[in-house]
Amino acid sequence: MVEVERVRYSDTSEREKIRAMIKARKEKEKDTEVEKAKVQCPECGSRNLVQDYERAELVCSDCGLVVDAEFVDEGPEWRAFDHDQRMKRSRVGAPMTYTIHDKGLSTMIDWRNRDSYGKSISSKNRAQLYRLRKWQRRIRVSNATERNLAFALSELDRMASALGLPRTVRETAAVVYRKAVDKNLIRGRSIEGVAAAALYAACRQCSVPRTLDEIGEVSRVSRKEIGRTYRFISRELSLKLMPTSPIDYVPRFCSGLNLKGEVQSRGVEILRQASEKELTSGRGPTGVAAAAIYIASILCGERRTQREVADVAGVTEVTIRNRYKELAEELDIEIIL
Repeated sequence: MVEVERVRYSDTSEREKIRAMIKARKEKEKDTEVEKAKVQCPECGSRNLVQDYERAELVCSDCGLVVDAEFVDEGPEWRAFDHDQRMKRSRVGAPMTYTIHDKGLSTMIDWRNRDSYGKSISSKNRAQLYRLRKWQRRIRVSNATERNLAFALSELDRMASALGLPRTVRETAAVVYRKAVDKNLIRGRSIEGVAAAALYAACRQCSVPRTLDEIGEVSRVSRKEIGRTYRFISRELSLKLMPTSPIDYVPRFCSGLNLKGEVQSRGVEILRQASEKELTSGRGPTGVAAAAIYIASILCGERRTQREVADVAGVTEVTIRNRYKELAEELDIEIIL
């Protein structure tokens, strides 16, 4: 009798679980339908919806139907006209970032001896504030793992600043490094080497390419070490990175040579024609980009010597000569030297 009751009890509990799962699934489907209805115009089915903040309306830009009215503005209620006003009126902290070991979520005691009203702190309380600041700095890094992570991220930031890389590349590099730490890929390798490899991978992911030689110059490890570590982490983390295109190097090289936009667009056009004829495959992207810029500068009347282009691109004059002869011959470009 006891066994039968136990079986019935277990059957009841399983039924309740199944009912709860079905109910949750239905609610999820209902929410999805509501979201679809919000982002789609019920009249013409268009998704080009524009928010009119003055009238608090959501309007379809295709047919003009007012989809929603009197919606809540989630932005700030104040206005600011410069950075100082924005910082003074903002009531929230800095956004979360992966470039700091604690993601920027911990507190920091300011080095200025002033309270929240901007008044100077008395000399009697300054010693206590100094001790609080010291202990706050110590407890931000609790163990060896966090200490190593903090060192690696500061190294990443230093190299990115030296190369003049944007914020998106720094964030991507920090994410790649954190994934390598989570998979225990750092063991047996130098922190600087893995950080440099993560930065190189981030540059390629964000289409802001830098060569291994450039990263090797600002890092504390050799080019060979960076390349070996990069191949290892890209294989272990399954980073699907396409080969670097020579077109990505053109804006930077043109900027370094003080060339106009006309030369840049002509160089990009030459490279596109070359890629269609598969002249760029199997060759170094920097050399091909440098040769295209050299040809474009001559065609547009802003001649630069092979030595000047080679110094900016980081390749030899021989490479530029070989590549520009190939491009000129295959694309039927007449160059008057």
